[in-house]
Amino acid sequence: MKDIEKIIEALLFASTEPLTQKQINLVFEKNSPDLESQVKKLNKKYSQQGHGIEVLNLAGGYQIRTKPDFDFFVRKLLNNSNRSHLSHAALETLSIISYKQPISKPDIELIRGVDCGAVLKTLLSKVLIKIKGRNDSPGRPLMFATTNEFLQFFGLNKLSDLPKLKEVSEILEEQPALTEQIDAFK
Repeated sequence: MKDIEKIIEALLFASTEPLTQKQINLVFEKNSPDLESQVKKLNKKYSQQGHGIEVLNLAGGYQIRTKPDFDFFVRKLLNNSNRSHLSHAALETLSIISYKQPISKPDIELIRGVDCGAVLKTLLSKVLIKIKGRNDSPGRPLMFATTNEFLQFFGLNKLSDLPKLKEVSEILEEQPALTEQIDAFK
């Protein structure tokens, strides 16, 4: 591995957020390497050598992640930290926000049928959602949208990577047992 590859690998390892080309340009004052091509080289090496990690394109940058095959072991090591746990109500609310954003609290409550103030506070504290502004409707309620942390948390690069609602409906129709599990969970 050349020095540039080693430097990029070290930066990816040390970065707590997805690494961007802009950050690379700040690190290398002259002749900045192309981050995308360096990531491809690293992923090829990791794949050929059978590593348990990979570099993913997340939230507009790149981040080292554990391969899904080893997720169980990493979660066991981390003992399911609070950061990775979301209640059913939080997931439901987050789903509504991710597909309907920006959306107000009254609109979320209209869809869910229950008060969601506490859930919104939890999602805000975990930085999975943010306040996007105010609606022009009476009372000028706050509008909520997802964050880059949301994208990272769910392993997405951009919101368009979310499955389309039609695709979700088709999956549920094809797997009636899954629909029963979801209904039983409610």
